[in-house]
Amino acid sequence: MTTTVAAIGLGLLGRIECRAYQSIEGVELAAGADVSPDARETFEAEFEIPTYEDYETLLEEHAAEIDAVNVVTPHTLHYEHASACLERDLHVFLEKPLTTDFDDAVALVEESRRRDLVLQVGYQRHFDPVFQEIKRVIEEGRIGDVHAATCYLGQEWITTHEDSWRTNPALSGGGQLYDSGSHLLDTLLWTLDADPVGVTATIDDRGNDVDVNSALTVTLDRDGDRILSTVAVSGDGNAPEPTEGLVIWGTDGHVSYLDGTLRIAEADAPEYTADVEQASFETITETKLGAFVDAIRTGSPSPVPPEFGATVTALTEAAYEAHETGRRVSIPSLDDRRPIEQ
Repeated sequence: MTTTVAAIGLGLLGRIECRAYQSIEGVELAAGADVSPDARETFEAEFEIPTYEDYETLLEEHAAEIDAVNVVTPHTLHYEHASACLERDLHVFLEKPLTTDFDDAVALVEESRRRDLVLQVGYQRHFDPVFQEIKRVIEEGRIGDVHAATCYLGQEWITTHEDSWRTNPALSGGGQLYDSGSHLLDTLLWTLDADPVGVTATIDDRGNDVDVNSALTVTLDRDGDRILSTVAVSGDGNAPEPTEGLVIWGTDGHVSYLDGTLRIAEADAPEYTADVEQASFETITETKLGAFVDAIRTGSPSPVPPEFGATVTALTEAAYEAHETGRRVSIPSLDDRRPIEQ
C-alpha cells in the first residue's frame, strides 16, 4: 500500500521529516510548499519533486493524488494550514503546538473527528523510551498515588532565535513557553494522564517581544485526585545544550528524570537508575512519522491525537491570561467548548 505525502513548510525540520518519510516503506513524497525561495530551492535539489510558493496552489494541484500532508510552519499558521488540508479530506501531521488559540484547537479536533481523519501532533516525547517508562511506572502504581510534580527546562533559546519567526509574536503566538516549553507541558500532562484545571503564572520577556522565562503553578486532575505541580521554563539558559528535569512524587515513592538520567524509588526499596536510554532525535522522528502513516493505513487512533494538543493549548493560553490578570485562571476542557449535538 502506497501512502503519498505532501509537505507544507520546507525548512530544516520539514526536510528532516521528509527524509524520515523516505525511510518508511511504501511512502512517496509528491510536492512541497514554502514562502521562502531558498527553502524551496534546497528542497527541490534534495527531493527532486515540485514545490510551490503557497500551500493553496499545492493543494489545488496535488490534493487528488495525495493522502496526507506534513505541516511544519509558524505556530499561528497551524490552524489555517491544517484546516485547509482537512477540508480536502487529507490526513495531517502537524508540528506542535496544535494551535495558539483554544477555540481553533477545538475546531480542528471536531473537523478531524467529523471526517474520520488522522490529525497527529508532533509531541515527540510520546515515542521516547525514557518518558514511556515514566508513564508505565506511574500507571502500574509503583510509586503509589501521585500527588505532586515539578518540571523545568532551560535552553539558550532567545539568542539562538532572535532574528527568526519564533521571536515574532504575530507568527509564534508567544515565546519559549509556546516553543520548547510546549514539549514540557505535554510531557507533564501525558506521563501523568492528567487534565489541567487551574494555573497561576509569572512570565518575563526580559526586554524582548516574546516571553523568555515562565514560572507556573498548575493544579491537575487525575481520575478525581488532585496533583499540585510547578513548571519553570527559561529561554535564556546560557548553555549550548538544554537542561531539563521532571520529578513526580507518589504516596509510595517517586520518579526523577534529571538531565538524561531516570531514577525510580519505589516503596520500601532503594532508589535505582532505570535501565532505559533516551532515543536519538532521528529515531524518534522516524518512529513518530511511522506511527502517523500506520494510523492512516490501519484506521487505528493516532498515539498523539489532537486532543492532547488542544489541552496543551488550553493550559498555555490560560497561563498567559493568569500572568496578565495576576489571578488563578481555570482551564477549559474540550467538553466546555464542544458544540452541542442537535
